[in-house]
Amino acid sequence: MTQMRASSSGPSAPVQSVRGLLTATTAALGSGPEARWIVAHATGVRAGDLVTRLDVAVAPEVSDTVHDMVDRRLSGEPLQYVLGTWAFRTLEIRVDRRVLIPRPETELVVAAALDELRMQEGGVPEGSKLVAVDLGTGAGAIALSLASEFESATPLEVWATDVSTDVLDVVELNLAALGARRPHAARRVRVASGWWFDALPADLAGEVRLVVSNPPYVTAAEWEALDPVVREHEPVGALVPGPTGLEAIDVILDGARQWLGPGGSLVVELAPGQAASVAGRAAELGYVEPAVRDDLAGRRRMLVTRTPGR
Repeated sequence: MTQMRASSSGPSAPVQSVRGLLTATTAALGSGPEARWIVAHATGVRAGDLVTRLDVAVAPEVSDTVHDMVDRRLSGEPLQYVLGTWAFRTLEIRVDRRVLIPRPETELVVAAALDELRMQEGGVPEGSKLVAVDLGTGAGAIALSLASEFESATPLEVWATDVSTDVLDVVELNLAALGARRPHAARRVRVASGWWFDALPADLAGEVRLVVSNPPYVTAAEWEALDPVVREHEPVGALVPGPTGLEAIDVILDGARQWLGPGGSLVVELAPGQAASVAGRAAELGYVEPAVRDDLAGRRRMLVTRTPGR
């Protein structure tokens, strides 16, 4: 990045345009899309709007911000952490090394969870509320999406839980950002610290209508083979629950029976290779018609099932 810095810093440096900064950033990264994301972020505009601002002059501090971001990206840091936020469904989610980067597959988990909430709504007595729980919430993407996208007059309460207080600090930042844009949605969310279901108040036992989770499910052996960008930057605890990769899913399957009411819904993200064993385990535990659904690439990606009753 020496050439970029020399061209935009110092008292006698020429004024640089967005076009020039974008060209230099693309050359440094070898990626036009990533360059657009970074320059757009630093200049405070949407990436798609850069084309309308190519001849606008760039302040030296903006150029310096771009240079620092490019240096971080060239060091191997994921683009999402470099930007500090990432789009997830209708939201812009703050992310950093404390939390897992939200994946497109998890957007489909939210879609399935919303379908289950709409189904559950019909069985809620008048004057009662729907209660949903996002276990191991990470940055809060699932919980905040449910709170934001569920359109109904039925009261909704969404619990976002995680065992890490560092993670919950990120959730609170994302919740505050949601509150600034959609106060009604933010008021639906409760944030709680604890190990899986231990985070929930005891009086919710048997009253929850939906449990949803994107738990860690990577095996210890798979972790060693992951892309270094993931392995060296994203939190291992958000990816690897133990040697088999099923440890967290087993806890959720076992515990959800106590917390879900009759006919309550369970939606859990999983690895394709785990689909058959997880569905079989759910059936053994008495869940009703456990089904595994595909992601957009046709991979078996999530378990959707319900408890008996209703």
